[in-house]
Amino acid sequence: MASLDKNLEELEKQLEALKEFSNTHGVDLSREIKSIEDKIIELRKEAYSNLSPWDKVNLARHSGRPTTLEYIERIFEDFVELHGDRSFKDDFAIVGGIASIEGTPVTVIGHQKGRDTKENIKRNFGMPHPEGYRKALRLMKQAEKFRRPIICFIDTPGAFCGIGAEERGQGEAIAKNLMEMARLKTPIISIIIGEGGSGGALALGVGDKIYMLEHSIYSVLSPEGFAAILWKDSTKAKEAAEVMKITAQDLKSFNIIDGIIPEPLGGAHKDMEQMSQEIKHHITTGLKELKIKPVEELIQERYDKFRQMGEYK
Repeated sequence: MASLDKNLEELEKQLEALKEFSNTHGVDLSREIKSIEDKIIELRKEAYSNLSPWDKVNLARHSGRPTTLEYIERIFEDFVELHGDRSFKDDFAIVGGIASIEGTPVTVIGHQKGRDTKENIKRNFGMPHPEGYRKALRLMKQAEKFRRPIICFIDTPGAFCGIGAEERGQGEAIAKNLMEMARLKTPIISIIIGEGGSGGALALGVGDKIYMLEHSIYSVLSPEGFAAILWKDSTKAKEAAEVMKITAQDLKSFNIIDGIIPEPLGGAHKDMEQMSQEIKHHITTGLKELKIKPVEELIQERYDKFRQMGEYK
């Protein structure tokens, strides 16, 4: 994977240089440009057709991967962000508010990572405090009151585990979200767009429909944490990723998720518009199916869905 990435990078530099030369000097290099473009597509197909779980971990964490707010901007109309948990403060690691999608009013909630160091510090690298989950639950209860479907975007390494978070009841906040989401009287669609880490992800993940982007991950903890606990060596994260079954393909085979949303060649960050349209299609299709179900049936099916997860011998 690393060598292929290097070759791709070199070819992309050659491509840009040829395009610039062609434009500057008025020379027709269309055949050469087309040849390099074809080679780049061929190499990308080779690179991304056989990704290892660790490759997918790195893709899920890619710094250019689209964030919740970027998807909201492209998928929904008239988004109005709402702030605060009405108890302690606003948590910038969770964003949420009211929007519409093809004329249907919805509540949208998601983890939010930053694009640079300054924003990542503000967003706490997408790791919410308890007030973030309490804000999310406040918006969910509001959605239930006004019968708005809930759309959740999941992208977090996990809930923040600092002293302050523990003092303010991190575990209780997550547990309450799980309990309340299980019985909310409105459709819920959850989509893992990057990392789905531990209870921090599950607190937005009790949905009627659960989708994962093709190169996202969803796990009980990070591969580094798994390796540190099990093998006392966090450097064995690559080996941990292999055995944890954290990819969308693994989780679909175990019936943990309902569907996999295909990503553009090279990952979601390569074509944000195409990725947004794929997600929008899955949301609208899922909503059409869920909205026609009676509320009691919806809740019972959600409950049964999670009770039936997992196999044992």
